[in-house]
Amino acid sequence: MLLGTFAPKLDEKGRLVLPAKFWDEFSGGLVMTRGVDRCVFVYSEREFEKVHERMASAPVTTKEGRDYIRLFLSGATQEIPDKQRRVTVPANLREYAGLDRELTMIGAGTRAEIWDTRAWDEFYAATEAGYAAADGEVIAGLF
Repeated sequence: MLLGTFAPKLDEKGRLVLPAKFWDEFSGGLVMTRGVDRCVFVYSEREFEKVHERMASAPVTTKEGRDYIRLFLSGATQEIPDKQRRVTVPANLREYAGLDRELTMIGAGTRAEIWDTRAWDEFYAATEAGYAAADGEVIAGLF
């Protein structure tokens, strides 16, 4: 399970060093793609196969579903980290997420997310108050 918040830096070649806690999950290869909220989703190859299977079994009868699948998969790329745990974030994904040198990488359970640090800070500030004040069931059956 991918958990925690980390602050890797993007180098001049568009690479970041994966957090050591994520190494076991991603050392054999990973898939990056457009996430929601202008971040990059990062999956292990195994987990991405599961996501793809769920997408492949979804009906393509709605325009929204077809469009989502097209954008999600067309932005996907397989990457293999080097021995120093560095992985390249492709230019199209860096542009999509507005990634600069300062990054925030979070564990989101079955995936990691890469955010521009300013964008993450803004998202966190705007969302945290509602999280702390939640008084109803946000995720069915969780609490």
